Amino acid sequence: MPKQIYLDNAATTAVLPEVVQAMLPYFTETYGNPSSLYAVGQDAQAAISDARERIAAHLNANAAEIYFTGSGSEADNWALKATMEAYQSKGRHLITSAIEHHAILHSAEWLEKNGCEVTYLPVDADGLVNPADLQAALRPDTVLVSVIMANNEIGTIQPIAELAAITHANGSLFHTDAVQAMAHLPIDVQAMGIDMLSASAHKFHGPKGVGLLYIKKGLKLRSFIHGGAQERKRRAGTENVPGIMAMAAALDLVMPSLAERAEKAKALRDHLIERVLAEVPYSRLNGHLSQRLPNNANFSLQFIEGESILMMLAAQGVMASSGSACTSGSLDPSHVLLAIGLPHEIAHGSLRLTLGDDTTIEDIDYTVEVIKTVVEQLRSMSPLYEDFQRGKKPISAIR
Repeated sequence: MPKQIYLDNAATTAVLPEVVQAMLPYFTETYGNPSSLYAVGQDAQAAISDARERIAAHLNANAAEIYFTGSGSEADNWALKATMEAYQSKGRHLITSAIEHHAILHSAEWLEKNGCEVTYLPVDADGLVNPADLQAALRPDTVLVSVIMANNEIGTIQPIAELAAITHANGSLFHTDAVQAMAHLPIDVQAMGIDMLSASAHKFHGPKGVGLLYIKKGLKLRSFIHGGAQERKRRAGTENVPGIMAMAAALDLVMPSLAERAEKAKALRDHLIERVLAEVPYSRLNGHLSQRLPNNANFSLQFIEGESILMMLAAQGVMASSGSACTSGSLDPSHVLLAIGLPHEIAHGSLRLTLGDDTTIEDIDYTVEVIKTVVEQLRSMSPLYEDFQRGKKPISAIR
């Protein structure tokens, strides 16, 4: 059996043993409903309050500004839909980018069907939003701007503080999807001018099924889920106490070493990028070369299909993806790669490798060797590659 190398940490991460231990008492000991008035329920409520304080501290927020959700996608839906509903007296105009996660894009589409107008900002070849484009798109009736902090596919990091400042100068609100950025980048919601922020625990070694939405004090967002008074009457449903405690524990574990972890990941990532670009013909890096998540490398490999390389990599023990985990079943090319200007035939041949804290240089070197072998095998069966070699089909868009 080949060695197993997990390089899909953007899809999800393993729950740390310490995080599992932090959850366990809230299944069997402090298991009460936090809305109950007796001791075991009040102990659970106190634990949630403690977790809220700890999580808020990692964002330089106030505890009262943290609201727990079931996922990052729920938080995105809540931020967009509730904000546009609450501030419709100002207008019905929303601005977002062309490379958002589908939780944002599909929410924006829903809003369009329900009377809102949406502007989708373009990005450059590296996936960056131009602040001048945001400035030009803002209108008096613009209620909200939502731009992803770090793209989940190509890893490009946006100039969030600058975009937020431009937004606020127009009297509009600013939300960012930080699901991929949380625990990889330092985040200070006050210094960066963020009004709302979404995050999800399973991206930083917490469990699936729990996320958060930061809502700046004073914003008048209404409930997104109705039926109870939980989360200060803004999000009904009995709280996922074990998940909340696990999310706090995971952040407490990973945030103190954020800079150290980032430097290690960058060194391995850059080694991976250098080897692939040098040793795999007709490959290109997608996303900004340096202004990207420290653990993200996204490649286009011409003349092959992304799904084919994933299956062959998996057979050799390398677990990766071709883009967002939420769209892995789709046969359509990535909307992110199309937005940065890649033609369909090249966008189909994408490979996303996202490193973890336990990734080693040996893992990277093994992976590169497997990629080289697999790409060679797939191209040997490709009519397009055969035509190219015979000079019948020009190469396009690889740089």
